[in-house]
Parts: sequence; structure tokens; C-alpha cells
Amino acid sequence: MSDNNPFGGQFGSNSGQYATSVQYGGAEAAPAKVALGEAPADVIKDTTTATFAADVIQESRRQPVLVDFWAPWCGPCKQLTPLLEKAVKAAGGKVKLVKMNIDDHPSIAGQLGIQSIPAVIAFKDGQPVDGFMGAIPESQITQFIQKVGGKNGGAPQVAEALAAAVEAREAGDAQTAADIYEAILEQAPETIEAIAGLADLLFEAGDAEGAEVVLARAPEAKKDAPPLAAVRAKMALAAQASALGNPAEFERRLADNPGDHQARFDLAMIQNAQGERMAAADNLLAIVKADRTWNDDGARNQLLQFFEAWGMTDEATLSARRKLSSLLFS
Repeated sequence: MSDNNPFGGQFGSNSGQYATSVQYGGAEAAPAKVALGEAPADVIKDTTTATFAADVIQESRRQPVLVDFWAPWCGPCKQLTPLLEKAVKAAGGKVKLVKMNIDDHPSIAGQLGIQSIPAVIAFKDGQPVDGFMGAIPESQITQFIQKVGGKNGGAPQVAEALAAAVEAREAGDAQTAADIYEAILEQAPETIEAIAGLADLLFEAGDAEGAEVVLARAPEAKKDAPPLAAVRAKMALAAQASALGNPAEFERRLADNPGDHQARFDLAMIQNAQGERMAAADNLLAIVKADRTWNDDGARNQLLQFFEAWGMTDEATLSARRKLSSLLFS
């Protein structure tokens, strides 16, 4: 990465701690060849609202379960489901696939805050842990199954580098994470996770223009991929919040009138922009609890937008999704 990057002087560099154990470039490891049909016969099944707990929640305590939310009218679903089935069979029983028709059984999808299909959610130990939306290529489906199924052998080196970038960022070393993402993109320029990761780092560093430039690197066919959509949603939410003003004003209004839903909503927007995700979610959940009809269910809809921006596996998303589920279905 060049010396004039926006992280210089703002974040300390500690690249040796992470990057020395990561190699990129060169020949990628060949994927393991598994004959179709090796998986158990019950590795793929349909489920209903009544059987969801047994088919997904209980079963995921034994092994990862992927839930494919689809509908007969959904064109992308017809593209994705056969690829999912093929990849699950090829995984040889490492994961199970459960399909749910949301036309016949809408409540579970609503409980999980799913707004568009196809959507695939991975469950482990009775909880949603990962997921994606849209009809993604077969190679990405395979990588997703390898990740949730715990299969590391033969994984591409890029996947190891992406994991190292995440580790660096979680440790507070944004410079190293940015360097790793740049190195990945030099070798594999269409790696969506690296494009999204680098763009997000730039935006967090205050370089929204640079983030837009990086997002523009995505190939046209992948421009709406969930990781990129999440970064764009985050940027859009921040722009909305910046126009709202001083949070102290909304806190004062709530002190005078706890039922001022608009003040609570606007405060949640600012809290999200300031990184206070739990507080933002709790304020929106309070509106949902008090008056689900307010602003045409605006609090719940905004919360679902937060989930998209934060990512399906973010701690705040998982926590708020569970709370929302309790409010809607208890």
C-alpha cells in the first residue's frame, strides 16, 4: 500500500504480527474432489413453521444447518437452490440444507428480519451465525460451506489472508488490515470481501471518497454482493445521521416525554453513526414495543436496515434480532 494512505500516522503499524504467517499469490490449492451422492440421504429436506425447531434449531446442535428461504415466484431462488443442493451434497454430510417456502411459512423469515430472497442463514448450536443474500456463484457457496462446516483443508490462500485481515482489524491494527486487503486485491482483484473490507476501513478513517473509489473496483456482476451492500448501507446511514444534529437535544426531549418516538428514532440514528450499536438497537426496539404502528412500522424497518449495515453475524445484529423475535413472537 502506498505511503500516502489515510491510515498513516492515524493507526500504528504492526504488520509483522499478522502478515508473516500469511502467504498470497502462487498456485491455489486445488479443491478437494468429492463425488456427489456421498452425503447422507437426509442431508437436504423441506421444513415448515411447525417443524423448524426440530429441523433447524435442534439439528444445528449436532451439525451446522443452512436454511434456504425461497418462494416459487423468485427467479434468483431457482438459480441458487440447485447450486446449494449440489454444494451441500459435495460437502459429504458436513452441513445440512433445510429449505423453507416463505409463501407457505412466512413467520420464521419475518422473525429473522429477512427482507429479500433468496436468503441463506447458517445455524450452529441453535443460533444463526452467518448468512448471505442473493444468488451467488457456486464457488462462493462452496467457500461459505467450508467456513461454516469447519473445513479448512485445501481452502484457498486468499481465505487465510482474509482471516488475517479480520484478526488484525479486531486487534485494532487497521493499517495491517488495509495492507493485507491491498495485497489480496493485487493477486485477486475481484475478491469481494477484500474490496468491502478495505472500503469499510477507509470510511471508518474518514475517507468516504476513497471508500467509494474502492467500491467501484467491484466487477459489474458482483456490485450488489451482500458485503458491498453492507458498506454502502453503513455509509448511507451515517449520511442520514449527520443531518440530524446534536444528540443531547433528543435526549432532553425524551427526558421530558419518553413517548416521543421521533426523538428516540433520531437519537438511534445518531447512536448508530457514533458506533453505539446496542444503544441504537435498544431505542428502536423500545419504539417497536410501545407502538408497532408508529410511522408505518418505521422503527422495525430501520432496525432491519441496521442489520444489513452491521452484517448478519455482528454481535449487535444477533442480540437485537433475538430481542426483536421475542417482541414479535412471544
